[in-house]
Amino acid sequence: MREELTAATGYFEDFTVGQRFRHARGATIGEVENSIISKLVMNTAQGHWNEHIMMDGSTPSGRIVFGLVTGSVVFGLASQDAAEHAVAELGCTGLRFTAPVHHGDTLYALTEVLDVYPSDRADAGVVRFKHWGITQADRLVFEGERIVLLKRRSNWASR
Repeated sequence: MREELTAATGYFEDFTVGQRFRHARGATIGEVENSIISKLVMNTAQGHWNEHIMMDGSTPSGRIVFGLVTGSVVFGLASQDAAEHAVAELGCTGLRFTAPVHHGDTLYALTEVLDVYPSDRADAGVVRFKHWGITQADRLVFEGERIVLLKRRSNWASR
């Protein structure tokens, strides 16, 4: 039953260094994604949730989306292809927010496999990815690396 819920690909053995993806799904960022998360994590930067301040003429386009929301959405969009068979997220590094994201922007994710290596577990291996986030206008807004412990098909596919 579980096999029907996940893809037949995306196991550790399916990844090779240099492999690239443009992930199929996009996500439009709206009020909920930005405001609620910014407030829940107590990010007090007014640019994320104070429309009055941001529309005073000092900024050309209103509120900006909290960078960690942008990064999380990009990681999420990449997950179906890159981390659907994850045992654990081991880390992320090199997060860069290269341009602002605004409410109404649609994000898309691109990925490259940077490294593939065995772990100390017989049932899983490690894959290091580089993810990029772009808008509907192909404007680069995010980049970051992610390290994932992925199931090995030989140990998990038949369970």
